[in-house]
Amino acid sequence: MASTDTTKSGDADVPVTGRARRADARRNVESIIDAATRLLATDPDVSLADIAAEAGVGRITLYGHFDSRATLLRVVAERAIADTEGTLATIDLDGDPRDALARLLVVTWHQTHRFGALVVAASHALTPDQLQRAHDEPAARVRALLERGRAAGQFRKDGPIAWQLTVIQAILHGASEAVYRGEVTPDDAPVLARDTVIAALTP
Repeated sequence: MASTDTTKSGDADVPVTGRARRADARRNVESIIDAATRLLATDPDVSLADIAAEAGVGRITLYGHFDSRATLLRVVAERAIADTEGTLATIDLDGDPRDALARLLVVTWHQTHRFGALVVAASHALTPDQLQRAHDEPAARVRALLERGRAAGQFRKDGPIAWQLTVIQAILHGASEAVYRGEVTPDDAPVLARDTVIAALTP
């Protein structure tokens, strides 16, 4: 049987069940994670006090769910990695490798911009395996498309694929940073990043 406490509402005692407390706790956790995701994307050094304020909870509540900054960072980063992997896995990469890469680049940019510096901020909270997975799984998709495009004569072959992957990553992150600096709009950035990458790869 669910436990019941009471809380004051005006002059009446209003029962608060254990189920209601759990629902409130879940909402608080989600609010904290969402707030941390937003703030860490632009400021990897944001304080827990700022995250609590953004989430609309007190610091005591935040620490009640996450006993340290490292714990919160790990949870937020793990969710960001899983979200990115789930989103990228839905993209149709069949057909023309040039068109498939263009589709992948646009979606990847949106994920990159959404999470920004979050994974960098959480780098000390994640295990080496988790950090490696965060980079390897997205890179594997791009590498496969580069190999297909190179074999079809659509992409340049006068340099190593590893360097092309590095250039692509730099362009995606650079476009995200340009948006934060106000140099381009969020609508223009993914198109600019896509077209710049394709141009760099064209023989």
